[in-house]
Parts: sequence; C-alpha cells; structure tokens
Amino acid sequence: MSDEEVLLELTSNHLNTGLRGVPVGTCRTSFVTPTEGVHYCGYPITELATFAPEDIVYLLFNKELPTPEQSKEIRAELTARATVPGDLESILKALPRDGHPMDWLSVGIHTLGMLETTNDWRSDAMNLIARMPRLMGLLFRIREGRTENIPADDPNASMVDRFVNTLDLQGVDKAKMTQIISTYLVLHMDHGGGNLSTFTGKAIASSHATVYSSMAGAMNALSGPLHGRANQSCLEFVLRIGTSDPKEVEAFVRAELEAKRPVFGFGHAVLRTEDPRATVQFALGQQVCPDDENFKIIRTLREVAPRVLGENPKISNPNANVDIASGALLHHIGLTDPTYYTTFFGWARVAGIGAQIVDERSVMRNGKGTPIYRPKYIAEQQTLRHIE
Repeated sequence: MSDEEVLLELTSNHLNTGLRGVPVGTCRTSFVTPTEGVHYCGYPITELATFAPEDIVYLLFNKELPTPEQSKEIRAELTARATVPGDLESILKALPRDGHPMDWLSVGIHTLGMLETTNDWRSDAMNLIARMPRLMGLLFRIREGRTENIPADDPNASMVDRFVNTLDLQGVDKAKMTQIISTYLVLHMDHGGGNLSTFTGKAIASSHATVYSSMAGAMNALSGPLHGRANQSCLEFVLRIGTSDPKEVEAFVRAELEAKRPVFGFGHAVLRTEDPRATVQFALGQQVCPDDENFKIIRTLREVAPRVLGENPKISNPNANVDIASGALLHHIGLTDPTYYTTFFGWARVAGIGAQIVDERSVMRNGKGTPIYRPKYIAEQQTLRHIE
C-alpha cells in the first residue's frame, strides 16, 4: 500500500479497529514492503543478516552503515557503557521464580533505570542497549536458580559474547550459539514504527517518561500472545507435531484448522511472500543443524502449511514468517525452554525502539520532538457524522 493510499480521510469505519492502517507519524529507522520485507534505513534485511549486531545499532541510530573506524567507535562506546552501576542481581533474586521471563525483563529494565538515568535520550538508550546482555544472562541464571559462580562481565567482549559468557551453559557449542543469537538479534531489531510494542514505547516516551519506563512498557506490550509471544507459541506448536513426515505434518495442520486453532509461524500483516527473515534462518539452519529434528519439522512445515493454508481464499499470505524458524534454532543451541524466546525478541527490539524514541524526542519537528500522543475517542452515544 502506497503512502498516497494510506493518507485517506478518516471516517467512522476506522473506529475500534486498533488503528490498523491509520497513519500517525513517520519512521526514520525502518519500513516493510510486501515483497522484500523489513528494510533498515533503506537496506533490505537480507543484505544485513550477516552484520554484527553492534553495526546494526550504529545503522539504526545514525541512518547509515558504519565505516570500519565507526564500527570500532560504536563497539568502544558500548564497552564504555556496559557496566551496570548497582546491584542488579539482588533485585532479580527477589522476583518470583514462576513469573514469566518477559515480566522479569520488564522489571529488570525498570531496575536499570532506577540504578541510573541520565535523562538524555540518546545516552539512556545506548546505556540500556549496552547493559542488556548482562541483564539477559542474569535473568536466565537467577530465574533457573544458578546463582553461584556467575562469571564476571567482560565489557570488552561483543554484546552476544557477553550474554553467552554470563549464561555459561555447559555442554553447548558456544560458537554456534553466538552465531545464531547474533543473526536473531539483527533480524529482529526493528520492524517499522507501527507495531504495538514500538508504538507503545514511543507513546509512553511522548509524556517525557524515561527511556527505561518507555522500554519496560514496550516489553509489556511485546509479551502478549498476539505479538512477541507468538515465537514461544510457534516452538510449542512444533514440539506438539513431533514428526517431520510430510503426511503426518499435513494431517496435523488440517486437524488444527478443523479445530479452529492457529497454525503458528505463517502469515504476515504486510508481506505477501515468505518473510525474508524466515528465509535467512532456514539457510542458517541448513548450514548449522540440518539434521536437528525440530529443524526437519519446520522444513516440512515450510512446504506443507502454505499449500494447505492457501486452500482458504481468505488467507492472503499463507507463507512462513520470522517466527517459524527462530525457536527451532534457539532450541538447537541449548535454549530449550520456549518461555524465554520472547525475551530475545525484546532484547533485539530495544535497539530499534530506542532509536525511534531518540528520533521522536530529539529529531522530529526540527528538534522539538513530537507532541504527547493524545488520540481522540468518540462517545458511543454520539452521532458519528464525522471525525474532527
């Protein structure tokens, strides 16, 4: 849909539709097209998938890919900001063990804000990005009761290596873990300005709440089963299938549709082809874990589900989306509890939402920033002749 097509006069038909398709602003970091998927600052995601996460952070904040010197500079900046200025571990140890990891992530981000807030939009966003690897590693370990002998953080390591080192899982291929998580982060860092979590974070920031409060709110939005928690549901769906036999997979998919249950990992609001982020992850899986049972299941699903879903003329895009492959890859590297998967989504999206908050607060309207979000609601009793 072109800009000319979306900039239409609002009517009563637009009410109570979740603002779907209603333009509210502009986005400088990314956009999505029906055939090429998400683009970061004009670059199709397929061209960026092998970049290091640090370089994509630079891209989102500066709107250009870094030169080799700038790549060194962004790493040095993240290293300088990486150390958590307080006792984050004690706060996490006090949380209920059975709380969902996304609730832990939200509390952890709030805690980082209470430990230090500069009230400079960019500094706080970059500080949070730099401290997320340590928060993520501690979240896993403490929630799982592995509170002894936690390795010290190494601020000079890459963001993903810092997480892997803090997590310190035994019996796993740490190089493979680093590769898969690095790719995951790059693919998930941003996705336009209108998805629920990004919009929520920017709306909270428009009140001049802190970056940390805004980002915690964004994570709360992401935690819902209709948004970021879909990747958890997708791996749970794959585990229920339990076989890569094409006939059995097709029978399972048809049974789910007959029972009016969702077939996770397929469809997209904008795309009309397979999500390029899914394509990248299938290629990565074929490289690093072609014989993994869950990967074989999703490989079969990739062939079967679009054909079955395509039998329904109401389904405009029956193709694989980003969630279909990510869970199987994370499971393969030893992260076998799918309740954690949305925290990786959140970790990645902190960069994109942070960059968009900085844009809206200090760049838009010649540096004045966007006003506080204040959408208009119409009283139900009121005659809906027009929208003012």
